[in-house]
Amino acid sequence: MADRTPAEIRASVEDTRRELQYSLNDLQSKVAQITDWRTQLAQHRREAVIGAAVAGFVIGGGVAAVFGLFRR
Repeated sequence: MADRTPAEIRASVEDTRRELQYSLNDLQSKVAQITDWRTQLAQHRREAVIGAAVAGFVIGGGVAAVFGLFRR
């Protein structure tokens, strides 16, 4: 490592800085894509409807059970 000139070190630092900037931009675009709930919902509409129906039945059954306990 001691045989590198200051110019080589500066060039290496600049290369690393460019690579990090590219990686950061790539990561930001992937996070934006993954967290876009509207696109995710559009791509997985069937699964979302099934999940909502199951949740509705579970919540509805729980509410009915609680009211059934109070009626007795």
